[in-house]
Amino acid sequence: MDWNFVFFINCVLLGVGLAMDAFSVSIANCLVNPKMSRGEMTGMALSYGIFQFIMPMAGWFCVHTLVSIFEKFQPFIPWIAFILLLYIGGKMVLEGFRGEVEEGRKLTFGVLMIQSLATSIDALSVGFTIAQYQTAMALAASLIIAVVTFGICMGGAAIGKKAGSHLSGKASILGGAILIAIGLEILIKNFIS
Repeated sequence: MDWNFVFFINCVLLGVGLAMDAFSVSIANCLVNPKMSRGEMTGMALSYGIFQFIMPMAGWFCVHTLVSIFEKFQPFIPWIAFILLLYIGGKMVLEGFRGEVEEGRKLTFGVLMIQSLATSIDALSVGFTIAQYQTAMALAASLIIAVVTFGICMGGAAIGKKAGSHLSGKASILGGAILIAIGLEILIKNFIS
């Protein structure tokens, strides 16, 4: 593959596709916490972007070094994402129904890391699609994916923040349902393809 316009367009489109789960989670997080500061929103989007950079590079690295191990692990990727999102989303739904959600609840570092991993784990497979790239091109592709993810997630956070301020206490239920739906979508998509 050459450094050309098609390469950059492909990377941007790949980034858009990979960012959709993180976009939805950004909306869900800001539905639950409509008072999230601009700095917190930026940190959240940055975390998703960083993981979207790391995962394709990890997949690329595995293809070039640990192919047999990665191939054995690949069937479990959708299940891991599903379980992580089901856990977080289920907890949010239960808290919403029990009325245990305090408005403006902070997104903890631990939850953010789990969300970042769960929404980017499918990007490991992208390492296979960029396996023919030299190191510099793989890094550039991953960086483009990360930047696209960051931008899309900032947009999702803004949407969630606006909608969350109108939904008040029920936002946790909706946000949790969105996370569970994303987990199911990842799992179902694996069985269909």
